[in-house]
Order: sequence, then C-alpha cells, then structure tokens
Amino acid sequence: MPELPEVETVKKSLVPYLKGQKIENVKIFFTGIIKQPTPILFKERIRGRTIVDLERRGKYLLFFLDGGLTLVIHLRMTGQLTVCSGDVPISKHTHLIFFLASQQEWRFTDVRKLGLVYLVPTGNWACIHGLNNLGYEPLAEEFTLQVLGELLRGRKGKIKPFLLDQSKIAGIGNIYADEILCQAGLHPERTINTLRTVEVAKLYRAIKLILKEAVVCRGTSLRDYVDGRGQKGNFQERLQVYGRKGEPCYECQTPLERIVVAGRGTVFCPRCQKLIPNG
Repeated sequence: MPELPEVETVKKSLVPYLKGQKIENVKIFFTGIIKQPTPILFKERIRGRTIVDLERRGKYLLFFLDGGLTLVIHLRMTGQLTVCSGDVPISKHTHLIFFLASQQEWRFTDVRKLGLVYLVPTGNWACIHGLNNLGYEPLAEEFTLQVLGELLRGRKGKIKPFLLDQSKIAGIGNIYADEILCQAGLHPERTINTLRTVEVAKLYRAIKLILKEAVVCRGTSLRDYVDGRGQKGNFQERLQVYGRKGEPCYECQTPLERIVVAGRGTVFCPRCQKLIPNG
C-alpha cells in the first residue's frame, strides 16, 4: 500500500499537470470505486470544475476544486494516479478517467479495485472516517519530540501497532514502520511503557529521518507503485529490513527474522533490535 512518502510523491508529481486545470469530462468504468456521492451525481458535480490546489493528509490525496468541493482519493493497495496523453492505450485496470482542458487525461488505475474516491463539500469529511480521524503529520513542524512523548505516555501496547495507528501518527504503514524500528534499534513487540527517554528520542529521530529520506527517493516501488508520470521510486534500494527475511543484517550480519505483529508481517534484526535491551 502506498504510504506517506509514496502519496507525497504522487501529489508533487501531479501538481504541474493538475493545478489550475479544468476537468471537462469524466468517464467511470467501474462505479464501485465512487463512494460518495452516487456515480451519476459525481459526474454531474465534477464536470467543469477547476482544480485549485492539491494536498496530502496521511495516505489521502485531496484535490480542492472551485465551487467549494474537494475530490478525495485513497489509493489503498494498488491504486495509481497518472497523467498521460489520450493516445496512450487504456489499461483494463483503469477505472476512472478525467479529461482535462490541457487535452491530457488523468487516469485512476487499480488492479485490486480497492481504491476509494469521494467528492464532498470542502471540509466536510464526516463520511470519510479515516480522513476525519487522522493523527499528527510526522514531517510537520507540529510533530515534536514532546508530542511523541505525550502520544506514548501511559500506553501499554506494542510499539509497532502504535506506529501503524493512523489516528495517532498519519501516513506510516508496514514498510516504514519496520524501517523506522530498525533505525531506532527497537524490537517491533517492545511494550511502549518500557521505553526509556533516550529510546523515545531515537524513535522520534528515526521517524523523521526514514520518512524524509523516502520522500527524497520518491518512495518505494516494490510492486504497483508509480508516481503521477508513471515513474518508479527508488527507496527500495535502501531498505534495511522490510522484505529481507533470512538475509544478513547490514549492521551485524545476523540473519533477519520475520514474525507477525498485529496481523502484519514484520522483519527485524534479533541482535540490533532486542526485545529486552541491555542495560
């Protein structure tokens, strides 16, 4: 699933092609992707609208339109948003096409048909539960070490599920949770209330570092992810643990192990990320 770095990259890559563009028409091939309003109303309301601005919140993309409407899209597992010329063959997995005044086409392709598309009054996110309940943006200035400490205070759960909780910190998924914990030297099953002050500080620095590096690398392309121009990211070349079960840790050469935490496959180094740390 595209996470914060991938969704941020998609947003940035789409800005030059979408901001200020008028949506002249829309074609829906799979109506199930339209969650709000009905497909008929969706087409009626979006036709003729101009895209005023683009924003990312967590894993959601928000396209602010004139007339007080916002197009909200979640890519889920395999969604792709790309801009191309009309002579590019349409994939059998393309479910939505916006025809732009620039004569280009903005396409939503989704192999697994899990993507979510909403057209709602700007600021009225009540029908979009995940968006309505998002936590802190981890790369924003407002997300400080003090904020992280407050979020962790009094909790007794495991650290990895906490990182995946979008209502606490928005945008971190399975890939970056594993990479962040590796960078911080924390076992994925470490209980939150056992974290020392210095470890919370390491976790905070790891969150900022890993996500910033991944954005610079334009995300991680392992399967379906591409940006708005169909280009892959390259953070997969820097992955330390994710998807590397059985391979040697780059730091100590110990074989990496895979466990399941909160229903998610999790890879870590048993030596660098001990459940009960020394000291």
